[in-house]
Amino acid sequence: MGTCRSQWKMFLPMLLILFSTVGSSTRHHHSSSSATRCRLAEEAVSRREIQMREGAPFKVVMFADLHFGENAWTDWGPLQDVNSIKVMNTVIYHETPDFVVYLGDVITGNNIMVGNASLYWDQATSAARERGIPWASVFGNHDDAQFEWPLEWFSLPGIPQIQCPPTTTSYSGEECNFKGIGRLELMKNEMEKNASFSSHGPRNLWPSVSNYVLQVSSPGDLHSPVAFLYFLDSGGGSYPEVVSSQQAEWFLQKAEEINSDSRVPEIIFWHIPSTAYKVVAPKSSIQKPCVGSINKESVASQEAEMGIMDLLANRTSVKAVFVGHNHGLDWCCPYKKLWLCYARHTGYGGYGDWPRGSRVLEINQKPFSLRSWIRMEDGIVHSEIVFS
Repeated sequence: MGTCRSQWKMFLPMLLILFSTVGSSTRHHHSSSSATRCRLAEEAVSRREIQMREGAPFKVVMFADLHFGENAWTDWGPLQDVNSIKVMNTVIYHETPDFVVYLGDVITGNNIMVGNASLYWDQATSAARERGIPWASVFGNHDDAQFEWPLEWFSLPGIPQIQCPPTTTSYSGEECNFKGIGRLELMKNEMEKNASFSSHGPRNLWPSVSNYVLQVSSPGDLHSPVAFLYFLDSGGGSYPEVVSSQQAEWFLQKAEEINSDSRVPEIIFWHIPSTAYKVVAPKSSIQKPCVGSINKESVASQEAEMGIMDLLANRTSVKAVFVGHNHGLDWCCPYKKLWLCYARHTGYGGYGDWPRGSRVLEINQKPFSLRSWIRMEDGIVHSEIVFS
């Protein structure tokens, strides 16, 4: 499959057939460049730094709400995952990103038994991983959600046959239990993959796991930061939907440690929008100064505000916050001195039938600027905006 370290253990037969047909024509083209990118990415992971290319902007694409593994026991479920991979392949083909952010709800954990969760996660992140493109993720409310027994399983024809590992393997039997998989287990699996910059974050913040910061460095100097990318776990699933006061304190301490004078721009990623998104949300159609194309539902925010937004709003270096969660929203709106943005629903899993796409973020160093737009699954670009 062209990865630096193959971690596959087993595969559902139907998915193996379906996924093997996706992107096969491009694998040979990417094989040599992927190997080089894998090696460079692994070196960068150890430093927690991503270096810009000389003479080029740093481009990030965001894949939000993929929901892999949803309704896996039906014909519909696996087909949606195949379609999601096609969307990601299209976006990567057009944008050739330097970095990929998986913005939560990578899988629908409440539809997945524990033994298959990491396999679906691996499939969802394969678009970046197989090309050796550096990537990172944050957790959403569905990623470690408890398994939900479908009501239809209790009528004819009953519970579908479970795809268990062969008895000759070293599996313990837990792989065939219908129960969710935790954030720590998912993160441990992800951190073993090539080009993954994800981290389980400080232990004192657990059960909030995906909390970490990455440095985008100047092309000529690894120690010269151009931007800091902060990733925060907004909860949900196994615990309340919130960015806690402890996370806010961690952000402040880390920001003062590495960016005490607020000279370097900071960009924030998490999954569930804060309550501040309700304040700036367009009432009907999207009008300036907001920029976007769909405003089809109300903001489904975190359960409470524990201080993170006050900290962000009071730091002149914070430029924008990017979230997923609401599939029918893709706007950016100003909030005090920063911007609050939605990505674009990328996955065919999850609710809603709006066309899929991806938000793109472009960082330029000299002079510094942030631009963003949305790349759709048909290749069309819209909703361009300049933040600074």
